[in-house]
Amino acid sequence: MTMTSEQARWFAETFDKLVQNISTAVLGKHEVIRLVLTAMMAPGHVLLEDAPGTGKTSLARSIAATVQGSSSRIQFTPDLLPSDVTGVTIYDQSSKSFEFHQGPVFADIVLADEINRASPKTQSALLEVMEEGRVTVDGITHEVGAPFIVIATQNPIEQAGTYRLPEAQLDRFLLKTSIGYPDHASSVQILQGASVLDRSSQLSPRISLQAVDDMTQLASTVHVDAAVLEYVSRLMEETRLASEVRVGVSIRGGIALMRAAKVWAAVSGRHYVVPDDVKHLVEPVWLHRVVLDPEAEFAGSTAASVMAKILTEVAPPQERQHTA
Repeated sequence: MTMTSEQARWFAETFDKLVQNISTAVLGKHEVIRLVLTAMMAPGHVLLEDAPGTGKTSLARSIAATVQGSSSRIQFTPDLLPSDVTGVTIYDQSSKSFEFHQGPVFADIVLADEINRASPKTQSALLEVMEEGRVTVDGITHEVGAPFIVIATQNPIEQAGTYRLPEAQLDRFLLKTSIGYPDHASSVQILQGASVLDRSSQLSPRISLQAVDDMTQLASTVHVDAAVLEYVSRLMEETRLASEVRVGVSIRGGIALMRAAKVWAAVSGRHYVVPDDVKHLVEPVWLHRVVLDPEAEFAGSTAASVMAKILTEVAPPQERQHTA
């Protein structure tokens, strides 16, 4: 079953209401909000590389308030244990049985703050939950539920005492983006409301968790023509063949781009994906998956410049391919 034009219009209108509501708490960041909501409905997880104080916690709380979901924040530190994230089984003397106490990962929107400060073992515990959607403790599996999105952050400036995320783990994130500092007008507006410590607490819900799940299922029915699939495949292959690249985009990255493109098409009020959807999302979905050759990086090449070159060299399809 493919999404209809009417369903696409409803999806776009509903999505826009969510963005507008969150924007009253996270000012001047429409594009970032749209990307994070796209990841949630793809579904997938987000890596934010930002300096402290740019509104990452406010973004997570605002999304949770808008969709009537729960949110939690995990401050990653070098001494954080995997059980501090996932939960632990404790023996209850009164009932003489073991009880599982859920960790902060059991929330709809989880903010993993400064994930690169935790040990690789703790990082892996979170990334396993992100991939599997469940936690296994003492041989018993516990589902985290849906929707479930992890918004992980890392500070690009202060690297002392940090553990860099390996490329294989970066691949677990659907997209990577940055909130950045607000523009001048938004900064003035934020300063005017400085007495309000948490803007997200003033938000009213716009949609239920069940409706978010319905939107996720609906987005998966967006039509993708064979010509667009061919286009994405060629882009993917070119990232592997580029002389500046040591490791190109994996098939997981290609699947992530298609899932995100379906949501982005629905956000635009369409029931089909066009090449512009792909081109718009290539940077946030693929750049963190590309590993450059050290010599090329030293010479000044960046993942963004390599991707821009590939996009100019690979022509997008001009017409549909009719498949049987």
